[in-house]
Amino acid sequence: MATVGIIANPASGKDIRRLVAHGRFVPNEEKISILKRLLAGLDAVGIDRLMLMPDGDALCRAALDGASPSFDVEFVDMPIFNEERDSTRAARAMADAGADCIVTLGGDGTNRAVAKGSGRVPLVAVSTGTNNVFPTVVEPTSAGLAAGVVARGMIPPARTVQTTRRLEVWMDGELRDIALIDVAISRERFIGSRAIWDMGTIDEIFLSRTEPAATGLSAIGARLLSASEDGAGLRMRLGEGGTTVLAPVAPGKVEPVGIREWAPLPLGEEVEIELVPCTVALDGERSFTVSRDQAPRVKVTPDGPMLVSIEATLREASAAGAFRSG
Repeated sequence: MATVGIIANPASGKDIRRLVAHGRFVPNEEKISILKRLLAGLDAVGIDRLMLMPDGDALCRAALDGASPSFDVEFVDMPIFNEERDSTRAARAMADAGADCIVTLGGDGTNRAVAKGSGRVPLVAVSTGTNNVFPTVVEPTSAGLAAGVVARGMIPPARTVQTTRRLEVWMDGELRDIALIDVAISRERFIGSRAIWDMGTIDEIFLSRTEPAATGLSAIGARLLSASEDGAGLRMRLGEGGTTVLAPVAPGKVEPVGIREWAPLPLGEEVEIELVPCTVALDGERSFTVSRDQAPRVKVTPDGPMLVSIEATLREASAAGAFRSG
C-alpha cells in the first residue's frame, strides 16, 4: 500500500525575521493552496493512502474541502499542542504506520522536528519557512508527483534519495538535541523570540553543510568553505581579529561578519562549546540554555534524515516512462 504522510507547519514563515529583516511571509491561504496542489500531484500518480497531521489552523482539512481524491485519507490520532513536538509525534506515528515518504511544509526548523520522529522514512521537503537550506522551493504539484513516485517504488531509491548529515549536541554523556543545518551559540541568556537574526549576539557557529546561495548562517560558512570542498562540517568563532565576510544573514539583510577563527569539522569529532553559560540555537531558533556547570559538545554525524531529490525523482521517472501510456 503506497502511503504518503503530510506534515504542514502552520507557524512556518511567520517569525520575527519578517519584522527585523524582510523574511518571507506565507499566510495560511497560501499554505492551503500549496496543499491542494500537492494533493493533485499525489492523486495523479495514484497512491493508496494519505496520512495527515492535524493542526490548530486546520490547514489540511481546508485543503480537502470539496476534494474527492482517489486515495484513502486519515488524520493521525493525536492531541495538538501547537508546538514543535506536534511535528515530531506526527512523523513518528506515520513512520510506525508504514509511510513510504513524508512531505513537509516548513523551513529548517520544521524539518528538524520531523526528523526527530521520521526515522529512515524519506522526506519530500517543500519550503514554506524563513530558513530554507534543507527544504526546496518548488512547485507543490511537482513535489506531489515526486512523493507519489517514491511511495509507489517506481524508481530505485538509490538514484533519488540521499542520506543527510546532522549536528548533535551532547551534554553529560547524553544526546540533548539535534540540528540539520546549524548550531549557534548565543551570548544571550534567554530564549525570547527564538529566531536568530542579530550576529552581534553570536559567539560560535557549527554547520553541517555550507550553501553559497542560502540565506542565514550557512551562507556565512560558504564564504569560507565551499560546498565542493566541504568534506564534513564547519566551525566558526565570530568576532574581530581574523577575517571578514559579506553574507546575507537574513532575508534582505546583507552584512559584514567578522570571524576570528574557523576550521573544518570532521565527521564524528566532538568539539566542546567554550562559552558557558549560553543559549543554544538549533537551525536558526534559540532552543535551550546551558548553565555554567555544564559542558556541552557538538559533532557532525552522517545520521541525518533521508531526503528526496524532487528534481532527480522526476527526471528518473520521466526517463523510465513512468508518465507515459500507450
